[in-house]
Amino acid sequence: MSFSRLSAIRPTIQQMHGYVPGEQPQDQRYIKLNSNENPYPPSPRVREALQQAIGEDLRLYPDPVANRLRDTAAEVYGLRREQILVGNGSDDLLTMFMRTCVGPGDRVAYPVPTYSLYDELVTMQDGHIIRVPFPEDFSLPPQLGDIDAKLTILCHPNAPSGTLPPLAQVEELARRVQGMLVIDEAYIDFADETALSLVHRYDHVVILRTFSKSFALAGMRIGLAFGHPAFIRELMKVKDSYNVNRLSIVAAVAALEDYAWMQQHVGKIRTTRARLSTALREFGYVVYDSHSNFVLARKPGVSQEPIYQGLKAHGILIRYFSSPELSDCVRITVGTDEEIDRLVSALDQLK
Repeated sequence: MSFSRLSAIRPTIQQMHGYVPGEQPQDQRYIKLNSNENPYPPSPRVREALQQAIGEDLRLYPDPVANRLRDTAAEVYGLRREQILVGNGSDDLLTMFMRTCVGPGDRVAYPVPTYSLYDELVTMQDGHIIRVPFPEDFSLPPQLGDIDAKLTILCHPNAPSGTLPPLAQVEELARRVQGMLVIDEAYIDFADETALSLVHRYDHVVILRTFSKSFALAGMRIGLAFGHPAFIRELMKVKDSYNVNRLSIVAAVAALEDYAWMQQHVGKIRTTRARLSTALREFGYVVYDSHSNFVLARKPGVSQEPIYQGLKAHGILIRYFSSPELSDCVRITVGTDEEIDRLVSALDQLK
């Protein structure tokens, strides 16, 4: 059946492809190493807090600005409530940035390849995307700071490479950019250093965090933005009225209050990440030094679609990108040691 009102849809939207997440199978027969989810459970305090909250006032709207979570995050990260905004995942916060800063023709710059949702969000605003290619080693492109852009975005560590430029280079970028600099630190808890200190020194820098990765709360959809209070107030104007639900706020507070639980599992993932990287190199892959909970492995010039399909037949999902710059790569989430053992065994059979 045709849709008779296509003319009501903006041409920009009709022409978009839309972001395609990793496969989310509806059964339990796969080992999921394709969406960068944490293989370990969240803190037991999260479950306890949720059980208590379910019996309370779910009939009422949540706090529209999630002040309890803002105050808890402020204490953990050394900020003030006024410097923090809570989102329905960091994707929600990215959408707010676009609504606030980007109009038709406005320039948004970022190094590529990177998180492909950035493309879709800029396109929805009819913005102009400036893609700055990464060098082969995924080091920070020096020309990124020379672009007169309303927004510059740096995925830090980068997805899908997992690489992390030195903090001194990120600060140099902050000094040079003309507009706002958004540093997307979705995976930063798996790395050794963060750019959070730049928020205190540069009023045009905003840091993004998510609870989906290190805190193992992808299903709750919680994100944080750290920035100058004046910019946070502007973002508040464009956010959805009640963008974070009561249970997500409760879960995030409980997770932050048991920060050591997160750090313990991050340590396990980092250890397994090193073992996975070594195994992939033994299979002949070029493996980029990862500072995230995944690794990017490349066989230059050799399409990895057969490996993706072969592993899927073995009940293991990884991420394959069909784009020309990544078709010889696979991205593999760091699972438990047992899951990685099964992956390595399956790769041995496919070689």
